Amino acid sequence: MQELIQTVLIYALPVLFAITVHEAAHGYAARYFGDHTASMLGRITLNPIKHIDPIGTILMPLLLYFSTSGAFLFGYAKPVPVNFGNLRHPKRDMVWVALAGPASNFIQAIVWAVLLVILVAAGVQERFFMEMARAGILVNLVMWAFNLFPLPPLDGGRILVGLLPTKHAITVSRIEPYGFFIVLGLVLLGIVGTYWLRPLMNVGYEVIDLLITPLLALLR
Repeated sequence: MQELIQTVLIYALPVLFAITVHEAAHGYAARYFGDHTASMLGRITLNPIKHIDPIGTILMPLLLYFSTSGAFLFGYAKPVPVNFGNLRHPKRDMVWVALAGPASNFIQAIVWAVLLVILVAAGVQERFFMEMARAGILVNLVMWAFNLFPLPPLDGGRILVGLLPTKHAITVSRIEPYGFFIVLGLVLLGIVGTYWLRPLMNVGYEVIDLLITPLLALLR
């Protein structure tokens, strides 16, 4: 129980930031491209309460943590409502709105990596803050990579629909009502983790290492 409490405390802030900024980014992008649905519903906010889904964000991850001894975690936030028909160029702008969420997570991963470098350079010995920074990198890279999986209703699926020719886009979009269950099945079978999540996260870590190398050189 003590280990669980420590894990929750370490991951709580990174997860809240990751979810909140991700969903708010979708709303900001949608408003920028002409859809004010999220804005009118008060969803363009950094208040995490507005984005937390009691089942998907809290109950499901906790149940999975206990039932699998921490080996498997899965969850989701309350999606920001977007009326793609209100976008100035629906098919094209859909790509940017969908991309905004994962992009915000990758930027956050970089920020946490910079914070970790600064903590190390400052000689901070407190394990809690070091672990929180590492958790921030991990959580955001997971969200970045997972949400880019090219199947609706994930962001990657919406990006794919926006990029495909109209005929093929319509075919792919029909998967959306069943997409969540398909993705969950692929996750449980280990397909998403093995063939998508880990390879993409490895690329993410390499890019972050490359980006923070000048900072490391500066602080030495």
